[in-house]
Amino acid sequence: MKKLALVFVSALFLVSSSFVSKKNVKDSEGTISETVASSKEHSTLFAALKAGSLVEILKGSGPYTVFAPTNSAFDKLPAGTVDGLLKPESKPTLAAILTYHVVMGKLSAEDILAKIKEGDGSATLTTVQGGTLTASLKGSSVVLTDGKGGMSTVTTADMNQSNGVIHVVDSVMMPK
Repeated sequence: MKKLALVFVSALFLVSSSFVSKKNVKDSEGTISETVASSKEHSTLFAALKAGSLVEILKGSGPYTVFAPTNSAFDKLPAGTVDGLLKPESKPTLAAILTYHVVMGKLSAEDILAKIKEGDGSATLTTVQGGTLTASLKGSSVVLTDGKGGMSTVTTADMNQSNGVIHVVDSVMMPK
């Protein structure tokens, strides 16, 4: 039994090291909004935050954990989806999708891995939108499963900001 526990702890350490090693070493003293605004890889996300009137909120004190989809993540959506969401009449839907990517509190990669371990392989994260994301491991990567069964992988972890942390994800997640 001790041998099995040692193997499990060793495996968790290796997974944790791999997940954390994807960390962006350029933490920011700015806010989440400021960092997203200055990122070429997140210009679509920033445009969506502006259209959804969420820029000021993510400049607030938080702390927040944001799972930030890249431009290529938005490109995976069906043609016309982003343009439709950016229209003024779609603001409530857009805000619901964006707040589905935010969890209150600052959850580091280490915190998420600990929750996955405590949950025997998965952890439920409650989003600001009110829905849930399920975090689990696929190999050494943290994968988030959304309310519709879609999966998104954390590609960069622990981008620390003055009001929380950003984890970059490769897909846009959708609530139920």
